[in-house]
Amino acid sequence: MRLLVLGGTEFAGRAVVEAALGRGWDVTVFNRGRHEPPAGVRLLQGDRTASDGLAALAEDTGEWDAVVDTWSAAPRAVRDAARLLRGRAARYVYVSSCSVYAWAPPAGYAEDAPLVEGAESGAEHTDYLRDKRGGELAVVEEFGAEHSVLVRAGLLLGPYENVGRLPWWLTRIARGGPVLAPGPRDLPLQYVDIRDLAEWILGAVEQELSGPYNLMSPQGHATMGELLDACVATVGGTADLRWTEPEVILDAGIEPWTQLPVWVPPGSDMHDALHAADVSRAVATGLRCRPVEETVADTWRWLQDIGGTAPMRPDRTAKGLDPEVEAKVLAAAGQGVPGTTS
Repeated sequence: MRLLVLGGTEFAGRAVVEAALGRGWDVTVFNRGRHEPPAGVRLLQGDRTASDGLAALAEDTGEWDAVVDTWSAAPRAVRDAARLLRGRAARYVYVSSCSVYAWAPPAGYAEDAPLVEGAESGAEHTDYLRDKRGGELAVVEEFGAEHSVLVRAGLLLGPYENVGRLPWWLTRIARGGPVLAPGPRDLPLQYVDIRDLAEWILGAVEQELSGPYNLMSPQGHATMGELLDACVATVGGTADLRWTEPEVILDAGIEPWTQLPVWVPPGSDMHDALHAADVSRAVATGLRCRPVEETVADTWRWLQDIGGTAPMRPDRTAKGLDPEVEAKVLAAAGQGVPGTTS
């Protein structure tokens, strides 16, 4: 198979490239050249934000079985790339987001749930959700519904993460001491290891799939307790998880999802939207999700290999809880000293 990846050196794009190389595919990557691509790819360079940024791709004579695009900014860039590649690629796979659904989708929402309004395929940068929906519209307009795959990804975890969620938990737990663990322990999570997303994408190309897919694990593939227990087991040390009621956390003004990454309180619109999608369509077409312990251990190994500090995308918000705030909340809840773990 011949694959073109627009990007291909960070997180999702890199995972797709490595998975394709592992299958023996012929891989071309097109990007700005800011990061070293995996060995074994053919490299084309260009900046999609520039007026002539697609010149190298336009001048190239390559044809591909599929294009994979992870773009997150102005939909215009997706439209321009798709328009250029129409007739040179058989299928266009766009890594979108479950954020394209109109807020707040109810628990169990499937791919036919209402979508955000106001997105345009040729728009300049607006906001994340409309940019992603605009990217979807651009792909379908240029390639047609039968040759487009819209990967509506949820929470992405795993090696190469440049968003700051699982790396923050790992480094916090490695620091040791009492750790504010947001309850309940059995809170069901929904996420996907970036490598499992990559393998599903390649399978979608092989099966010649089309249309939108919610792409994350079945709900409850792991719980908050299993995720943090895996972190403790992986890093070792002196970390002591202090499970704390959601009401205590919210009353302290702590922001779910950002200050305590991954976690959102049960029963909330956020939890239904982020951790309760119907993913039966993806599972039926080959999605397989590895154990949370493997995702955590491999992310920690990668983090250690690069010196302990994860890269961070400049267009994403900072993640994590200030140590002073954490200590204050634990003390107020009677969780700040040994022997008080609930």
